[in-house]
Amino acid sequence: MRIGNRNFDTKNNTYIMGILNATPDSFSDGGKFNTVDKALYHVSEMIREGASIIDIGGESTRPGHKQISEQEEIERVLPMIEAVKANFDVPVSLDTYKNEVALAGIKAGADMINDIWGLKYDAKLAKTVAENHVACCLMHNRDRKEYQALIPEIKTELQESVDIALEAGILKEKIMIDPGIGFGKTYEQNLEVLNALDTFCEMGYPVLLGTSRKSVIRLTLDTNATDSVAGTVATTALGVMAGCAFVRVHDVKANMDAVRMVQAIKRSEME
Repeated sequence: MRIGNRNFDTKNNTYIMGILNATPDSFSDGGKFNTVDKALYHVSEMIREGASIIDIGGESTRPGHKQISEQEEIERVLPMIEAVKANFDVPVSLDTYKNEVALAGIKAGADMINDIWGLKYDAKLAKTVAENHVACCLMHNRDRKEYQALIPEIKTELQESVDIALEAGILKEKIMIDPGIGFGKTYEQNLEVLNALDTFCEMGYPVLLGTSRKSVIRLTLDTNATDSVAGTVATTALGVMAGCAFVRVHDVKANMDAVRMVQAIKRSEME
């Protein structure tokens, strides 16, 4: 898979996507990096520790978050995208589900759109991604948490997002999928999805796993966001074993160590 100017061997490797929140109200690091200088220092650290992509978000998507206007979101993310692209040779993903924000972000240099609604929120977004030849991550999400058959329904709804992308002209090799841990699912359902990651990896698209500091970890370990590193690392190891191509995390070094360790073990089986 090619994102920006970099090729990713998604069949044989797992890569780290480092999180940069340009938000004052993110559940885990709100306000810590919402100036350009702080953001650039943090990005330099994440790259040094092993991040291969930087994911920039301007609106918190935590449960109960307040939606902001497109203009406010653009004003938050554009300076960050421009600064990161000017200072680092690293692909940049923009975490948004709004077409106008995506369009502005792509013009500023974003190489990928990470859409928590899988192209189902804004009907214009799929065409924007296709016309600008950027990559996209399509996440599973829904308004309700009632399922008749959890895993099959998530896979069906992810396939719907993929079909929207393909019909708009987005190339298959520009698509990754995300089962959506923490979105439209109960605590127990999140655990069930984590236990079925391999089935999502069998859908034919690179899988991104995003569990970092989320409630499924905090509730399991009875801890807070900043003390959820070990739990996140455990899920990262699980993701590598299952075949996930990307893991989206706040704490790059600890998760990179887990990726390297599990990959070394997996590769020993092939020797």
